Amino acid sequence: MASAAEQMAANLNWATLGKATDLRQRILFTIGLLMVYRLGTFVPVPGIDGSALKNFMETAESGLGGMLSLFTGGAITRMGIFALGIMPYVSSSIIVQLLASLIPSLEQLKKEGDQGRKKINQYTRYGTVALAAFQGWAIAASIEAGGLTHSPGLFFKLSCVITLVGGTMFLMWLGEQITARGIGNGTSLIIFTGIVAQVPAGLASFLAQGRAGTISTPVILGVLVTVVVVIGIVVFMERALRKIHIQYPRRQVGMKIYEGNSSHLPIKVNPAGVIPAIFASSLLLLPTTIATFSGNQTSPIMSMILAYFGPGQPLYLLFYAAMIVFFAYFYTANVTFKTDDVAENLKNQNGFIPGIRPGKKTQEYLDYVVTRVLVLGSAYLAAICFLPEILRSQFAVPFYFGGTSVLIVVSVTMDTINQIQSHLLAHQYEGLIERSQLRGRKRTAAAPKPPARR
Repeated sequence: MASAAEQMAANLNWATLGKATDLRQRILFTIGLLMVYRLGTFVPVPGIDGSALKNFMETAESGLGGMLSLFTGGAITRMGIFALGIMPYVSSSIIVQLLASLIPSLEQLKKEGDQGRKKINQYTRYGTVALAAFQGWAIAASIEAGGLTHSPGLFFKLSCVITLVGGTMFLMWLGEQITARGIGNGTSLIIFTGIVAQVPAGLASFLAQGRAGTISTPVILGVLVTVVVVIGIVVFMERALRKIHIQYPRRQVGMKIYEGNSSHLPIKVNPAGVIPAIFASSLLLLPTTIATFSGNQTSPIMSMILAYFGPGQPLYLLFYAAMIVFFAYFYTANVTFKTDDVAENLKNQNGFIPGIRPGKKTQEYLDYVVTRVLVLGSAYLAAICFLPEILRSQFAVPFYFGGTSVLIVVSVTMDTINQIQSHLLAHQYEGLIERSQLRGRKRTAAAPKPPARR
């Protein structure tokens, strides 16, 4: 028997969306800000030689032209004012989260409510400025060393750094505005928009190679079917949960006695999300990126590293899988699901796992369950990230079809759809409450007055 909420969710349609004025305004506001972001990717940084930059980025496709162009919506290939994208803010957020789990003072700030969160957000913004300034200076120096600027010098470097840092901070502000006044998570939607914007050009290039005979028709059909299957697997695994039964005993509060009830503690099969794949990809792209910017000055050691750890090589895939597994366990244990905190919270709420003593035993049991669940979760992440690498190396897929991008696109889409459904359900509940109040007023007005007492 479906619940009332499930029945209402099943009745959601376009007519319901048209009646939800507040939700429609939020969606339009979000689309408008995302359009501003896309326009900004086409505004170039002053002093860049456009034709020389285009030729350079075509040769750098395996390093910067892949991952960086993917997450910046192509802004890095055009050296737009949003060339750094919002990744410095994402990196700073991840670093602050890791430090908050390792440094007691920062961990205490997380427990201080709104004031503590504001302080941590402030540290995250400072870290964003520092990371963006460092990356902007490195890009400016590399552009100048590669002869991609019309007027090299200190003025160009400073103007480039200021422009790129300002673009990143503006994107951070856009993301906060979308989160507060729009629909969905603003930062995730900006990354999502950058990835999706690259898909049409990559798909057109892929099909053009098929028409030219470079890639056979069976390979094209196989790649398209593989994409659909991978998306289905990602949706299924991102919704998969391991539920742990939680029991709450009978308790008395004042003169009232509350009967014991039961609930469950959901543990996602992939608690770390896309973070392990991003970390692993960034570390493995580092040698290629350094070699790309160093040009002909690559040392023999760097050449040997590139030969053995290039994309598609066996050692590359081996270390890619190892780092994904390591970061999946590390990020889950230190950020997303800290078993000691969960066990302590259960103990404070008088909840317990049947057959397991509260406290240390509960923490050990949770460690055991999470470790076993992560065997499947990390293997799933590694497989999703492996398959695109094999497709690119073996079948020469011309666009950056990466497991990280698939995970981000699917996760952001699911989260945004869930938020839209939540707003629609809230709108339906509000309509039911208003109608019930109107009926109550009409009945009250129509009811006969009792005779006056004499």
